[in-house]
Amino acid sequence: MISVVSLLVATSLAFQADGLRADASPPSVSQSEIAQPQPEITPELRGDVAMARKMYRDAVDYYKTGAATSAVLANKTGIAYQQLLELDYARIYYQKAIKLNPSYVEAINNLGTIYFARKSYRRAIDLYKKALRIRPASATVLSNLGAAYFATKKYADQLRVNAMALAIDPDIFERRSSQGVMVQDRTVEERARYFYTMAKTYAKAGVAEHALQYMRRALEEGFKDRQKFLEEPEFAFLKDNTEFQTILATEYKAL
Repeated sequence: MISVVSLLVATSLAFQADGLRADASPPSVSQSEIAQPQPEITPELRGDVAMARKMYRDAVDYYKTGAATSAVLANKTGIAYQQLLELDYARIYYQKAIKLNPSYVEAINNLGTIYFARKSYRRAIDLYKKALRIRPASATVLSNLGAAYFATKKYADQLRVNAMALAIDPDIFERRSSQGVMVQDRTVEERARYFYTMAKTYAKAGVAEHALQYMRRALEEGFKDRQKFLEEPEFAFLKDNTEFQTILATEYKAL
């Protein structure tokens, strides 16, 4: 957002303090510089700056001015409301965006996150699948679908779509800090299972560092079936890894 903020910074002529005199003339400015058009400061741009500054209520006010006719602004209004945890208003504006543009993948996905937050996982799954029919190679939507599958205990489906997301974007789970909403308000057993599935996802992809990281976290959360790490084929390539052996040999006190 730095470039957005810079657009709002007023331009002024800068004089060197050590060379400024009362009779000094300002530096010359070329005609091309004078004639150069300045970018228009639109409500959307102001809303983007407010979002960058986490002034979500202000962002809502800016975006709403055009949300009745712009799917993009309706979606951005929904995002701002979601940041304020006003999920009902966020849902309304995501639905407005989809009505204005039925193929708007971002708004469809975002509406899915509202139902996910409300624990209406099946409705979330339907929306994520709808978004993927329009844009099959979206790592973000795939990872969200994986989270919904986990919530409904469809672990094989979760691993399948996690692998697809990881193949598209190797950093998708780390960048999105997936241990956030996905395991919020979960029991200890569910958190342990979630970290185990993430370890398996990375092991299947051959990413040892993250597989070991999530393996350790699963055991720290009390994952009991250690034998799975030795028996399941995804972890076979790690058996001679010293850190893998150390993690399995360590007795963890559940966090």
